[in-house]
Amino acid sequence: MTINWTALYVFTGLFGFITILGFLAARWRQGDLSQLHEWGLGGRRFGTIITWFLLGGDLYTAYTFIAVPALVFSAGAMGFFAVPYTVLVYPMVFVIFPRLWAVAHRHGYVTAADFVKGRYGYRPLALAIAATGMLATMPYIALQLVGMEVVIGAMGVHGHLPIIIAFIILAAFTYTSGLRAPAMIAVVKDLLIYITVIAAVIIIPAKLGGYGAIFASVAPEKLTLTPPAEGSLGGYSAYATLALGSALALFLYPHSMTGVLSASSGHVIRRNAALLPAYSFVLGLIALLGYMALAAGVSAKPEFAEGFKMYGANFSVPALFLDQFPSWFVGVAFAAVGIGALVPAAIMSIAVANLFTRNVYKEFIAPNCSAEAESSMAKIVSLVAKVGALVFVLNLEQRLAIQLQLLGGIWIIQTLPAIFFGLYTRWFDPRALLIGWAAGIGTGTWMAWSLGFKTSTWPLTIFGVTMPGYAALYTVILNLVISAVLTLVFRAISTATHHDATVEADYR
Repeated sequence: MTINWTALYVFTGLFGFITILGFLAARWRQGDLSQLHEWGLGGRRFGTIITWFLLGGDLYTAYTFIAVPALVFSAGAMGFFAVPYTVLVYPMVFVIFPRLWAVAHRHGYVTAADFVKGRYGYRPLALAIAATGMLATMPYIALQLVGMEVVIGAMGVHGHLPIIIAFIILAAFTYTSGLRAPAMIAVVKDLLIYITVIAAVIIIPAKLGGYGAIFASVAPEKLTLTPPAEGSLGGYSAYATLALGSALALFLYPHSMTGVLSASSGHVIRRNAALLPAYSFVLGLIALLGYMALAAGVSAKPEFAEGFKMYGANFSVPALFLDQFPSWFVGVAFAAVGIGALVPAAIMSIAVANLFTRNVYKEFIAPNCSAEAESSMAKIVSLVAKVGALVFVLNLEQRLAIQLQLLGGIWIIQTLPAIFFGLYTRWFDPRALLIGWAAGIGTGTWMAWSLGFKTSTWPLTIFGVTMPGYAALYTVILNLVISAVLTLVFRAISTATHHDATVEADYR
């Protein structure tokens, strides 16, 4: 593929602009960045608008922009499960997360593991929650760089140097500005995404003869879920459990928690739960790009053969834009994806740094460290997290990062009983929750391994009926059942108590 210089110039110009913004962000709503809550949570001062952009930039990533339509392109209607799950998640956010914000604000908690330690008074459980968050997030950071690599490659620029440069830029402004940098950049990123998507859903269908012509050109089996065979719920149960399980897991990720805890109040979180479904609408439009790529026949065009060989279905959206738009707009669209990688990658690395610093370093290594030392450690760990992600992209197969991300969703949902139920009740015994967590992690990892890390859908059979479903959902149910049963057992055989540092008034 030859270099598309016009697109590259536009891409580089926009990238340079957000780099400047990232460094200027250190002076925006200025605070003492030697304090962890200022560096890692923006001082908990983000209002409705900034939180909306931050959470949107955090949840709807570059890999989402590439992978969702790629799944529709390759697998058809199953790829649309991402739309209902982002609809399901916001009622939960509206109800649950203002309680988490309230108790975190009153006690100075920076991470979900902080809350678990305070609520249950059991350090091993808090460490398990922190370790799960860090492990589940690392491949997620790598996938953002994978998404960026796809669009840079689509402009004809190959090799690892552009990704290394982007990594250095990301590392530098995150180190200096903390969460303020991705919050400011998210505004630009989201505006570019909206411009790109609106242009795409108007102009591309007009060129292809309208939506009727697009759907008519797609194979019928890709327009709907395949009816299940007798004795199986087939794609129906897979679709439903993927949507529900993904909704339950999404805001358990540390970067989602970081975005929530950076809000200025519980009311800001509720308002955002009402406003964020606008992104779900855009996600539906983004998913349709997969059908547009099929209708445009980009996979059959010789000029895109090399791209599909290198990146597979992930190349479908870049190929569609190269095929349908002038080079200058391709640069704008690819910049939206590239910046859409930097924003979540920055938040994710900050979230990992917060977890390690607060729940490993300060808890077990240097309990008497100063606030300045705590913040300095977080900045260093955020760099280490980015280096780890870069290693995935430079030295390992992309498929390995995708496999670990599959495991990440299965792992992170195992923190649900301790966090979600802990916000409403102290009934569960923390030792039971830890054993339930371990059972969920172990079973989920075994499921993914036995499926060759090729899918997250497990064929569960009950009473002769096979119900293919999201392994994360099945394993968190197992986790919850074990936690409940063992809580009853521990209460019967043990009189040990664990201190709860919170009171009911903290949750209001």
